[in-house]
Amino acid sequence: MKKEYLVLDKVAGSIIELSKVHRVGYGEIVHVEDSEGEKKLGRVIKIDKDKVIVQVFGATLGHSIENTKVSFAGRPFEIPLSKDILGRTFNGVGEAIDNGGDIYSDKFYNVNGRPINPVAREYPRDYIQTGISTIDGLITLIRGQKLPIFSGSGLPHNELAAQIVRQAKIQTKENESNNFSIVFAAIGVKHDEAFFFKEAFKKAGVESNVVMYINYADDPIMERIIAPRCALTAAEYLAFEENRHVLVIMTDITSYGEALREVSSLREEVPSRRGYPGYLYSDLASLYERAGMLKDGEGSVTLIPILTMPNDDITHPIPDLTGYITEGQIVLSRDLFQKNIYPPINVLPSLSRLMKDGIGEGYTREDHPDISNQLFSAYSKVQDIRALAQIVGEEDLSENDKKYMEFGEAFEKEFANQEYNENRDINDTLDLAWKIVSLLPKDELDRLDPKTIQKYMKTGD
Repeated sequence: MKKEYLVLDKVAGSIIELSKVHRVGYGEIVHVEDSEGEKKLGRVIKIDKDKVIVQVFGATLGHSIENTKVSFAGRPFEIPLSKDILGRTFNGVGEAIDNGGDIYSDKFYNVNGRPINPVAREYPRDYIQTGISTIDGLITLIRGQKLPIFSGSGLPHNELAAQIVRQAKIQTKENESNNFSIVFAAIGVKHDEAFFFKEAFKKAGVESNVVMYINYADDPIMERIIAPRCALTAAEYLAFEENRHVLVIMTDITSYGEALREVSSLREEVPSRRGYPGYLYSDLASLYERAGMLKDGEGSVTLIPILTMPNDDITHPIPDLTGYITEGQIVLSRDLFQKNIYPPINVLPSLSRLMKDGIGEGYTREDHPDISNQLFSAYSKVQDIRALAQIVGEEDLSENDKKYMEFGEAFEKEFANQEYNENRDINDTLDLAWKIVSLLPKDELDRLDPKTIQKYMKTGD
C-alpha cells in the first residue's frame, strides 16, 4: 500500500529532500511524478529523523516543490527474473532495452541479494578453462572464485573480458560441464564499448547464453550503483534456482566507485581516502562476496570484476581494498602491452589464492603445480637479470644469465602472447610451458622433480 507525502523541501539536480516523513526504509523505492504525468524511479539514500533524501534515477529538470508528487513503494528495489533472461539485454535497473519485451515472472528478487551462510558454502575446487595460457597455467580460475582484473586506461581489458566470455568452460573432475552461462555487467561504459561487447558475443555465437546489464556513461549516476546488483541477482537466480554455473564479468568497478563517491557527496557524508566514503570496503564486499557455491546446490557464481587503476596506481583505494576482499588478482602490464604482447598479463604480481586446490592430478594434470612454480621462479629471476643487464650490458652476462634472458623472451613471446581468437586447451598450455623451461639448464630446474622432468620434458639435453 503506497503512502503519499506532499511535504517537499528541495528539488535540485537528481536529489529530492522531504520532511515530516515516517515509516520509510533505507533503500526503499520511490515513485516521482511531475505535473505532466512523467514518472521516474528514485531510492531513499538518507534518513535523518523525519527528513528523507531521495536520489532520482535521472534529472529533475522541470520538477519543483509545487509540481512534484512523491510516493513510497514500501519495498526495496526488486526485479523480475525467469529463464527467459538468457540472451537478453537490460539497462542498469533491469529494464529490457533489446526490443524483446518485458520479463514476466511471479517472483520479484531484491537486488541486494540474500547473504550466503558461511557454513552452507562449498569450498571451490573445479577450474574454469579460459583458453588463455597465463590464466589457465599460472593464475588458474576456480569455479566459485572471485578473481579481479587490475587494468589501466588504454589497456585491452575489454578484449580480454570478451575473450574469456567467448572461451570459458567449466572442467569438473567427472567431465566438462555444458550447463554454463555468462552474466555481463557494463558499468558506466561508452556506447562504442557496449557495441564492442555486443558484437563480440554475437560473432562468437554465445549471445544466447549471455545476460547483459548495460549502464551507459550518460545514464543516471544512481543506475551505476544498481547495475552490478541487478547482474549479481540474475546470476544468483540462474545459479541457485536454475542450477547453472554462472560466470559474472563486471566492468568497470572504478566507475562504480566514482558513482559511490558522488552519491556520498550528495549525502554530505564525511569523506575518507581520496574522497571515497569510509564504507567503500564494506560496499565492495557486498558485491564480491555474492560469488560462491552452496553445499546443497549444483550451481555456482564465479566473479571476475574488472577495474582500471587511475594512473596505473595499484595502491589506489579501489584496487587496494578489492585485493583484500577477493581471492587474488590478474594484473595487466603497460610494459608488456607496449611490447605488443596480448594479453599483457604480468604474472609476478598476479595471484590466484584458490589455484592450489583446483589443479593437479584429478583436476588439470599432475605436473601442473610443479611446472607453474618453476615458471614463476624462473621468470622472477629474469627480472633481476634484466636489471643487471642494464648496468653491465648483455655481453658481460654469464652464460647462465644469458639462458635466462632467452627464457624470458620465449616466455613473453610464446607462452604469454597469443592471438585474440586463440583458444588453448590446458594440455597445450602445459606442454608449451615445458617447451619454454627446456631452454634452461637442468640444474636450474629446482622446482621440478627429476621423474617429472623425465616424463614431460621432450628435449634430452
